[in-house]
Order: sequence, then structure tokens, then C-alpha cells
Amino acid sequence: MTDTGRDLPQLYLVTPADPDRDGFADLLARALDAVPVACLRLSMATTDEDRILRAGDALREIAHARDVPLVIERHALMVERLGLDGVHLGDGARQVAKLRKTLGPDAIIGAFCGQSRHEGLSAGEAGADYIAFGPAGITALGDGAQAGHDLFAWWSEMVEVPVVAEGALDPDLLRALAPVVDFVALGDEIWGAADPLAALRRFAQALGPV
Repeated sequence: MTDTGRDLPQLYLVTPADPDRDGFADLLARALDAVPVACLRLSMATTDEDRILRAGDALREIAHARDVPLVIERHALMVERLGLDGVHLGDGARQVAKLRKTLGPDAIIGAFCGQSRHEGLSAGEAGADYIAFGPAGITALGDGAQAGHDLFAWWSEMVEVPVVAEGALDPDLLRALAPVVDFVALGDEIWGAADPLAALRRFAQALGPV
């Protein structure tokens, strides 16, 4: 996952909670062929090991065939077992230093830090490759807290670690955040749409011609 500058954020796709469902692998392949994607995150609601292994194997083949790195959410022990590129942590800085030692310097380690500058800084200092803040948009889920434009603007000015905006995004918000983020993570915004590929193209076009 490479930071190519904040003037044009890159897209980062997050799978739906059931990426092992029929038809998703084909949909994902078409999505990765449709627009440039910097990273793919395997995010599953299940804790069933066999399902995670099957999904990881299938998605790794699709992503790596297109030179897209694949990270897994939470299940760090699956990284080496599945031949993945890294892990996305949902609990800020808590596990970053330990996993950096375990997974080595080449693994991608990302940390979701909610709306906390302090947690983001701690995760960066511990060795995280990117920090994600969110939700960037307004949502009724959770406690209603939002990672606002000011947080991303401050981070982009003060910190070198790449920053990801995620949660409740729309193309207009993406345009507003584009100057102050490195990556934009899209999940339900894409897969929950009536036409996921059309939705993905709308987001990509918000960044410029595809």
C-alpha cells in the first residue's frame, strides 16, 4: 500500500461481511478491473475458521493477480497462513508494536483510530503503515461521533503516516476530503448499492477521470 501523494487519494475497498457468498468473487474481479484500487481488506462477520480460509484463498488469488495487496481485518494469525499482505486492526494502537515484531517489517499494518488524534499518533509511532479515521460521514450507527474534515486536515499537515477516511462516505464528501487524505475506504457504500460497479465508478469519478 503506497502513498502517492495527497493531491489524489487512492481507493481502498473493504469487502462486505459475507464475501464468500455466491457471485461476490466475480463481482470483486470486475470491480478491480473497472477502477484502480490501492488495497483490499477482507472483513468478515463470521469467526468460522474454514469460511475465513476459503474466502481468503479466493480473494487473494483475485487481488494478487491484479497486483492489489490484501489485508485481513482483525485476524492477524491468518496473515502468514493465507499468504496475505497484512492486517487491519480495529482497536487503535493496542496491538501494533507486537504485530510489527511478529509479522516483520514488510507486512502492512493499518490501525483504525476512530476520531482520536492521540490514538492515531500512538499507532503511527508503534509502526502502523496507515491510520484510518471514521466515520467520516454522518451515520446513525454507533454513538454518532464523526471524524471531521478538521481532523484529516490537521493530520495531513502534521503527520507523515498516510491517513485513510472511511465510513458513511458519498462522492461529495470524497471531493471535500480529497486534498487532506491519502486513501478512501469504501465498503457498504459500494456493495450495498443496487449497481455496485456503477457506484464504484461514481466514487472514482469524484477523484477525476477514470
